[in-house]
Amino acid sequence: MSCSDDQTADNDALDSLDDAVAAAAFRRLVRLLRHRSDAANIDMMGLAGFCRNCLGDWIAEAGSMDKEAGRAIVHGMPTAEWKARFHVAATPEQLARMEESMAKNP
Repeated sequence: MSCSDDQTADNDALDSLDDAVAAAAFRRLVRLLRHRSDAANIDMMGLAGFCRNCLGDWIAEAGSMDKEAGRAIVHGMPTAEWKARFHVAATPEQLARMEESMAKNP
């Protein structure tokens, strides 16, 4: 399951954003996600169609590294440790919302 494919539009202002500015905003997002362990990945998937794991996978793709390395960057620790500390099993309702949300991704 893929969170999304990169959809680059012509004349997208995002592409002209300075890399240092984009990197600072990205780091702020990741630090917020590390702090907000109460925001479950399944709920993020159900609402936005992506989660911490997706973000880690995108880092791995962009940086030519394995998925675990990318995910550990986002989690701030190995994925197995993050799961042991914060993961809660998804309900059928959460899984249904996630599937519906994922269907909207490019």
